[in-house]
Amino acid sequence: MKYQIGDDILVLHTNEEGKVIDIINDEMVMIEVRSVKFPAYTNQIDFPYFYRFTKNNSSYKPNDVILKNTSITTINLASKSNIKCNAGVWIALTPKFGFDEFDDEYVKHLNIHLVNNSFYDFKFHFKLELNGTITNEVESKIKVEQEVLLFEMPFENLNDSATLLFEFTLVEPNKNKEDYFESILKLKPKQIFQKIETLKKTSNEHILFNLFDDFPNKVYKENFDLSKLSNIGYKVYDASKIKENLQQPRSVLDLHIEKIIDDWQTKTNLEILAIQLAELEKWFDIAVANKLKNFTVIHGIGKGKLKEEVHQFLKTKPEVKNFINQYHERFGYGATEIIFN
Repeated sequence: MKYQIGDDILVLHTNEEGKVIDIINDEMVMIEVRSVKFPAYTNQIDFPYFYRFTKNNSSYKPNDVILKNTSITTINLASKSNIKCNAGVWIALTPKFGFDEFDDEYVKHLNIHLVNNSFYDFKFHFKLELNGTITNEVESKIKVEQEVLLFEMPFENLNDSATLLFEFTLVEPNKNKEDYFESILKLKPKQIFQKIETLKKTSNEHILFNLFDDFPNKVYKENFDLSKLSNIGYKVYDASKIKENLQQPRSVLDLHIEKIIDDWQTKTNLEILAIQLAELEKWFDIAVANKLKNFTVIHGIGKGKLKEEVHQFLKTKPEVKNFINQYHERFGYGATEIIFN
């Protein structure tokens, strides 16, 4: 829902202001205008902020894109900043007011400054995006304790999803700092309007938004010494060459114990089953890694214990689309065919 209870609204066909007093459903709200309460569709009302500040400009349409200059502009370094803010890099919006024919005050445009109150000099690339389209670009430098006027933005542009995009690099590269840093600031009309109303009640001139406190440090990935694993008997492979080190897959796996080990006569039934299931898991994983479409496991008929365990194993594997235990001319009913996803 676009609106909340208590929001100021404008009735579009009368330009009368009121408030939302209740939410009826996704398409309707209850509003109050001059002590009269009545329901309204959400497409019949709007927020009043732009009407208040642009009512002297009858030619303005909310979806107009006013700034059209997409060429990259290089600007000169500003003098020492007079905008007071905490440590970091900031955007300062300074509303510039005018008066209409009724002597009512309105905002003509916003001066948008970049303020560097950090420890580093920066190169920066700035883009203004309106309604998803880049309309202005600026490339320049800014020193410590300086400010740069990026541009004067018509106040109407706030209604065009105005977004400020920045890319910063250090003028003097630092091995401990990242190569570049990106920051995005989306200007929200309701938030800006509320901050302007607050400015009128204080001695402040600027609305401040912090882009970042400090240029980020470079993140180092710790390299694990794999030679220690090699020294104690583990096989270490290059992950990019993993297929070269995998055993060739089998399309048919025979789990009869005599096919797996030689001294099977000395093993208990429980030990034999464990060996067979370990063999199944090994070749199943190899089949998956090699992207086989199907895989047949010979488990025999016997008492059915091995077949039961094989089927239980397959039920837990998300790679298995389905499996079938049906008569086969080579294996009779002693094999299960597995189809992978």
